[in-house]
Amino acid sequence: MAKEKTLNDLFHDTLKDIYYAERKILKTLPKMARAAQSAELKASIEKHKDQTEGQIERLQQVFEILGKRAQGKTCDAIEGIISEGEEILEEYKGTAALDAGIISSAQAVEHYEITRYGTLKRWAETLGMQDAADLIDQNLQEESQTDEDLSTLAETVNKSAAA
Repeated sequence: MAKEKTLNDLFHDTLKDIYYAERKILKTLPKMARAAQSAELKASIEKHKDQTEGQIERLQQVFEILGKRAQGKTCDAIEGIISEGEEILEEYKGTAALDAGIISSAQAVEHYEITRYGTLKRWAETLGMQDAADLIDQNLQEESQTDEDLSTLAETVNKSAAA
């Protein structure tokens, strides 16, 4: 008979999912920065790259709290989101719409991360792991701020793309 799965198991599996996603995103951000045409967008992506490194370190601390080895589990969702972003980079290269497409792809990533971190934070609190919840909340706050910053940047970029 299979072992009954618990919220603790679900928390650990989802933590592995977002750990994989963050590491995959970290590898993808330099490509996005190189493709970006706007100096502001390049700077925003570079800033997010630095934040992502810190987020990965926090996730490693959460694994330590669990007494588990930090390891990822293939995240099909982030694979699909990144694949769509790569299509935009190819299809819109050299066009006025490229930066708008990069921002839309980056925000799809942010929204996925916000969803995962929000869920993980609630589960950590429910499981009585406040230290883990606090670390996850730091990541959640950074992702939410990055999404807001991208929305602000999109106002200018989208107008340029439409002109």
